[in-house]
Amino acid sequence: MNDSAPRFDRRNFLIGSTLIGGGIAAGVVLGVYVGPNRYAHGGAEKAGNSGSFQPNAFVRIAPDDTVTIIIGKSEMGQGVYTGLAMILAEELDYDPARVKVEFAPVDPAFNVSFVPVQFTGGSMSTSSTYQQLREAGARARTMLLSAAGEYWKVDAFRLRTEDGRIFNGTRSVTYGQMAEAASKFSPPTEAELKDPANFRWLGKPMKRLDSPLKVDGSAKFGIDMRLPGMLFAVVARPPIVGATVKSIDDSAARRVRGVVDVKTVPSGVAVYASNTWAAKQGREALSIDWDGGKNAGFSTETQRRDYQALLKKPGNVAAGARGNVEAALAKAAQRIDVQYELPYLAHSPMEPLNCLADVRADGIDLYTGTQMQSPDRDAVARALNVDPATVKLHTAFLGGGFGRRAQRWSDVSVEAAHVSKAIGKPVLTTMTREDDVRGLSYRPFVMSRVRAGIDSAGLPVAWQQSIISQGVLRTGPFEGFIPKGQAYDQSSVEGASDMPYAIANLSVDTLEGDAPIPVLWWRSVGNSHTGFTVNSALDELAALGKQDPVDMRRKLLAHEPRHLAVLNAVATAANWAGGAPQGRGRGVALHESFGSIVAEIAEVSVDGSNVAVHKVWCAIDCGFAVNPSGVIAQMESGIIYGLSAALHGEITFADGKVVQSNFHDYPVVRMNETPEIHVTIVNSGHHLGGAGEPGTPPIAPAVTNAIYAATGKRVRKLPISKNLA
Repeated sequence: MNDSAPRFDRRNFLIGSTLIGGGIAAGVVLGVYVGPNRYAHGGAEKAGNSGSFQPNAFVRIAPDDTVTIIIGKSEMGQGVYTGLAMILAEELDYDPARVKVEFAPVDPAFNVSFVPVQFTGGSMSTSSTYQQLREAGARARTMLLSAAGEYWKVDAFRLRTEDGRIFNGTRSVTYGQMAEAASKFSPPTEAELKDPANFRWLGKPMKRLDSPLKVDGSAKFGIDMRLPGMLFAVVARPPIVGATVKSIDDSAARRVRGVVDVKTVPSGVAVYASNTWAAKQGREALSIDWDGGKNAGFSTETQRRDYQALLKKPGNVAAGARGNVEAALAKAAQRIDVQYELPYLAHSPMEPLNCLADVRADGIDLYTGTQMQSPDRDAVARALNVDPATVKLHTAFLGGGFGRRAQRWSDVSVEAAHVSKAIGKPVLTTMTREDDVRGLSYRPFVMSRVRAGIDSAGLPVAWQQSIISQGVLRTGPFEGFIPKGQAYDQSSVEGASDMPYAIANLSVDTLEGDAPIPVLWWRSVGNSHTGFTVNSALDELAALGKQDPVDMRRKLLAHEPRHLAVLNAVATAANWAGGAPQGRGRGVALHESFGSIVAEIAEVSVDGSNVAVHKVWCAIDCGFAVNPSGVIAQMESGIIYGLSAALHGEITFADGKVVQSNFHDYPVVRMNETPEIHVTIVNSGHHLGGAGEPGTPPIAPAVTNAIYAATGKRVRKLPISKNLA
């Protein structure tokens, strides 16, 4: 592969084919906007663009009637490219299918509301921008109406809009025709928003706006970015946390055809070449003697023993405790005392991590798919000791994120900047799949112990849960999210300490494991393990009390109408009362995370140690589904992602090194393993919740509970493929 030469690959083939055919290419090739922000922190544009109307940071209307919506969130497959455009377009009264979408530059106008940071995460892209984008669209529409009123010399309230046109009786003008005149008006301090009952597009299924770009190959991901005179690099990084270089012999690497140079950078040894393949081959030819340091003896087995010892110690009790657990346990009719274990997990996004950095004396440009726009910019500025204003970050499409592209130390961007600076040229630094799997950035290894009891009626009366996990928020810039004086990291107990079930006596405590392995938020963060332990233990209590798992949950959720509605919706969709077909078992799980409630029922069959997941029913209440098609897609995505982890996912250590390396030993669910998925949306009208992550936590327990229903065997340790006795 020669990255510096024209490539006859899928992307170029598709682009070439559409251009030759004279079909859709001229209408859909948008590229990615990487220019500077000219919106003055949300204020109106004062010059340029020959009559364009730019009332705020989020929308631009050109005289040719082109409407461009600027989003400050990353599109990593979750659908915000479409959903956020729909929100603004609805209030603007303009068909979202006709808009163009641009990725925003780094600018305070696109910061989240609760902290001065521009990032994408926490399944809150829609909920955190919904009101903001509606108001932006409404204000722009008000200014257009004012311009039209002056044009016709009538009161603006006598006019109406419809899909990009302003009507005065039978006469009409387009938004583009009013663009220049509207730009002369000051943005109103307030603008009347639509009654949701009158929504034309919001709440209705819409095809994704980025699908044509990804089909014809014109969508640009970070790995596609190119600059004149650029080089390509891969980096040899320490195989053990804290390892250091003792000696390097790069003579063989320099002899590899295409290799340009080899340099030491803070993160390791960079091999530069005219294409990525040559750089990779050069790296493989390096002879590096590493000093493994104090972590060379670290292993999964020693970590397991350490965590088991911690489970016997009293932990820090999380908020939400109630009643007297010990007394209730002593009086319980029956009790369980069980342990659950979940391994480290890699994120494995489809597009390997990468960043094109161009470090010059007059400024720095970063082209990358990132979830952390302003933190990446600022981290590079600190690393290179420059003014952040001289660092420009250009967001591309992301080939999957799942938290991996939200590094706490902005490792990828900082490394790329160092690699570029070391040679004085723009360089695209790319991780291989092995680099990513062994990238020492994982969902934590977790062990939990649940002691719980039921009364004579078979209902839970006491629940004591201990969780041992590394804190995802602990250490780094996000530690500030842990309240001052709080002894525990709330990300370790979320989904457990705040479970919705009416158990009178409940306590959840936690201790942080002292492991050297760096951890990071993984799709649904702490909920990815508490969703499993809570729903698994509930199922064990139901069996102990001879309760139907759904019926028991109904009783425990009697005072939680939203949760109960979601549970009933999924039970109805799956015909839970009708039971599973012969030879199969069904399991249920319900979990609330990121403001949304999701319940899932899995139907499985088991042949020895082989599990086949045939069907999954899912119900979600995310308050209001802005784009139902997008919500359904995210439920399907979260289920498949979580199923991959439940069945196969495991990162283990031996002699300080990661054992797994690629999809052959860190597999994902393939098409033949993917179940039928049926999604029901419950629109409660409650505040908006997320959709990107909430579908993941319930799937593992739904499957393991179904395995129990089919076989009578409990799976308390993941992955299932290695722990189904």
